[in-house]
Amino acid sequence: MIFKMIGEGRPYPDHGLSHREWARIPPRQIRLDMLVTTKAVLDLNSLLAKDSTFYGDLFPHVVQWRGDLYLEDGLHRALRAALHQRSVLHARILELEN
Repeated sequence: MIFKMIGEGRPYPDHGLSHREWARIPPRQIRLDMLVTTKAVLDLNSLLAKDSTFYGDLFPHVVQWRGDLYLEDGLHRALRAALHQRSVLHARILELEN
């Protein structure tokens, strides 16, 4: 099992963080099997593109809410880590109040 659960959509409230605000959150290590995805479908072109991280944040965005960790952005990075047989990923984690 790669992820804790495959989800569809964001069950947590909108946090309204901009890319600049996400960049202020220092990355931490997180196990892939603790993550719940917010997308059930991935575009294979995104996964295999050489410049897939060129325009975005180098670290996935994770929202911690009600005891779960939701992978909001960076599914292709997480899958790449899994394909390289890594069980841990560096991500920016936003902790929301319940």
